[in-house]
Amino acid sequence: MNTGNILKLKTENLEKVDYHLPIGDDLIHLNPLIGKKLSLEFTGTINCLDTGKKIKKSYGQGYSFESFLTLPQCDQCIFQPELCHFHEGTCRDDEWGLKHCFQPHIVYLANSSTLKVGITRKTQIPTRWMDQGASFALPICEVKDRRTSGFIEVELAKKLGDKTNWRKMLKNDLDEIDLIKVKKEVLKDYAELFKEHEAKILEDNLYTFNYPVDEYPQKVKSYNLDKNPLIEDKLLGIKGQYLIFEGGVINIRKYQGYELNLKTL
Repeated sequence: MNTGNILKLKTENLEKVDYHLPIGDDLIHLNPLIGKKLSLEFTGTINCLDTGKKIKKSYGQGYSFESFLTLPQCDQCIFQPELCHFHEGTCRDDEWGLKHCFQPHIVYLANSSTLKVGITRKTQIPTRWMDQGASFALPICEVKDRRTSGFIEVELAKKLGDKTNWRKMLKNDLDEIDLIKVKKEVLKDYAELFKEHEAKILEDNLYTFNYPVDEYPQKVKSYNLDKNPLIEDKLLGIKGQYLIFEGGVINIRKYQGYELNLKTL
């Protein structure tokens, strides 16, 4: 049995996406466990990812309320980059902002269920797409910082959308989309937008991802560790940050900082 606080799944894009679960001081390779019955038990202890202190409730996927209100990675501009206020001198942590936001960002198209536009730090390719459960992804352009990528994303999303339908994603219910064709249309329709923000248009490098799933659910039901702390179920696969069991799915990223017991039955 492995016991400890968990973090989000670590991924690597191999022939099939390879998954590891950080739990305590261990890193558990999950792919070999697919097809086996597992026990996943929440001990009742949650520790803040920032301070390590024990907390009753988690905010922002692993933080205490105090950390959620003060950490730069929990600020609203992380979710809406166009609202970046660094230039106003009000960033929660200038050093963190310079390290994470003032570096090249990629605006991209992806298909995890339907067409969407998104942004990510250049260094997060292809991790960002595996975390989202994307089956296909195509970079559009590179820009100088996060705020600039946010301006472009907001405009493109008015037509293309910027949300992942997680239930469709977990059913592997994909719309048929030619991302390269869509990209050509976007570059034509928004030429002035890309020029205004000095975007570097990228080559058509289409990424594909094959997830380790034996069987996709026809109906998606979620496990909730706060209400039912013990899961004993057969693991059918993994996609995005979700473990897919016979009886339901669980978003591991949602439970970062939770102390769990994990064992094979």
